[in-house]
Amino acid sequence: MPSMFVEREVSVGEATSQERRNREQSDKRILGNVVQCDGARATIGAYADDIEGAITGLWTVGKMISINLGSTRTVGLVYAIGKSDRAWSNEGQNPIEVSIELIGEVRDGAEPGAKPVFDRGITTYPHIGAIAHRIRSRDLQAVYDLAGRHSITIGTLSQDEAIDANIAIDDVLARHFAIVGTTGVGKSTAVSLLLRKSIEARPDLRILILDPHNEFAASLPEYCVRVDSKTLDLPFWMFRLEEFAEVLFRGRETEPEEVDVLRDLIPAAKNLYRNPGSGTYLRRGSDALTADTPVPYRIADLIKQIDERMGMLESKNDRPTLKSLKTRIESAASDPRYRFMFNSRLIEDTIHETIGNIFRVPNHGRPVTCFEMAGMPSEVVNSVCSVLARLAFDLALWSEGRLRLLLLCEEAHRYMPADPRLGFAPTRHALSRIAKEGRKYGCYLGVVTQRPGELDPTILSQCSTFFAMRLANEQDQAIIRSAIADSSASTLAFLSSMGQREAIAFGEGVATTMRLKFEKLAQELIPGTGTREQAVPSETGEDVDLAAIVERLRNVPKPQQQMAFAEVVDTARQAGDPDYRKPAAPRMQPDEDFDTRYGLKPATFGMRPQND
Repeated sequence: MPSMFVEREVSVGEATSQERRNREQSDKRILGNVVQCDGARATIGAYADDIEGAITGLWTVGKMISINLGSTRTVGLVYAIGKSDRAWSNEGQNPIEVSIELIGEVRDGAEPGAKPVFDRGITTYPHIGAIAHRIRSRDLQAVYDLAGRHSITIGTLSQDEAIDANIAIDDVLARHFAIVGTTGVGKSTAVSLLLRKSIEARPDLRILILDPHNEFAASLPEYCVRVDSKTLDLPFWMFRLEEFAEVLFRGRETEPEEVDVLRDLIPAAKNLYRNPGSGTYLRRGSDALTADTPVPYRIADLIKQIDERMGMLESKNDRPTLKSLKTRIESAASDPRYRFMFNSRLIEDTIHETIGNIFRVPNHGRPVTCFEMAGMPSEVVNSVCSVLARLAFDLALWSEGRLRLLLLCEEAHRYMPADPRLGFAPTRHALSRIAKEGRKYGCYLGVVTQRPGELDPTILSQCSTFFAMRLANEQDQAIIRSAIADSSASTLAFLSSMGQREAIAFGEGVATTMRLKFEKLAQELIPGTGTREQAVPSETGEDVDLAAIVERLRNVPKPQQQMAFAEVVDTARQAGDPDYRKPAAPRMQPDEDFDTRYGLKPATFGMRPQND
């Protein structure tokens, strides 16, 4: 076997001179010759073994080769190999047919020693008899060169681990991206790696992760702030009418009559908060309040409006609807699982603090917020995700592009299902708005899913860069196949057989379709590692704390920390105490009279502003 078929480690200068010598001796480097060609593919006649009968292994599926046309070299990807007679001979050579997909062409630089240049598409097609070679390292680097775009390294090429796999990070983020792959292929690890590299390359970037499995916070400890149902502070008055109704009806079908009542009475409650003593009079004009305006109001005022309407003679027929609505509101406000919405005893305009904490403005060196949803009621997750997605877009819009936000949706098919009858319409609308218009204002979308076939195709079509990991489902493969360029379609034939941490990247963020292997993260930085270590069962299984499990299942406060709903809503005190809502965020001290009145332990509730 000729020596030039054996790969060896050489310096860059030696490799260049060796390649030049090989070009001059191309007749000795022949792997095969073109025997058929059309507009997208070609067939090469070659031999599976050398003259002495030894199998060379030079032809393998998934490798790139080049076809020498003199001034240019056509690059192709091997996607099928076979023998026309389907028989193998141990005596003599075995002719084979190699099917390749034409990807582009490489030209040498204008000046001696300049790097080769790769162009997608074919200007000069291979002729019959054109010589096929194993692609040179410099040509392979030219194929994936990003032409000076701001790039980051996320791994190595599967074909040659000596060559870095780079992506154009600005294009990946600005035009949205998707990471798809079945469970267990390293999808979450790839997400964590991509986020780390993005933060290093773009220090101005803020990231909000919708994390349904509570696994990303441990993988980004130095960058991340954890937010869950216990630490989240998202007041009910920041919800729009549809989102608030979704909470009240616990994810079930809403009653149009009750929603209409809320549409009328919520603006009245907001007006009472802004103008105490003004009654139910609503101003008309440009500054009129609506049910969707993010202005504080008190649940007590809303219930008071319902009671007043029930007392009206003309509302006799509407009393069952009003009574049902009142019960829903009281039930939600007293439900301990909804503390993040109704826990504030001091209703005040905290929208600045809420948005600043969630979206890290300022970030204090931690630009990532992990919103952990595993402990949150399933019936309220849709509403909360809708609020966060809507706020992310509005924040980027009104910052006039100065704030750069990435909203990463893990298990995205939960919020944006392909079936429009499923899911929550406001959440779908908010995420669609980011996908369609977000890049204009600096609001980016990252989609992560194991079932792209169940994801809204409108959302998926807006993602310009894909990282496709192993997919076994035929429907999911078909979705990805429809998104890739025709000239690289055969690459996806490997989707069902790729290894761990391996992916096919295509779209705006890469020069051409690239099969790569992600960098390996340290064991402690792999998402979910801490959770799995905590979940290791004991040898006997006798250390299960059933009482603690039941306590968490009930999620009910202890008696000394509880308040009846009627006690929480003290309309007279709220309306008459000028200190009840104070615009600044004052230091707090216990109100002993308030604590004694409601039988609370000191400093539990009843915190009043301290006047300096």
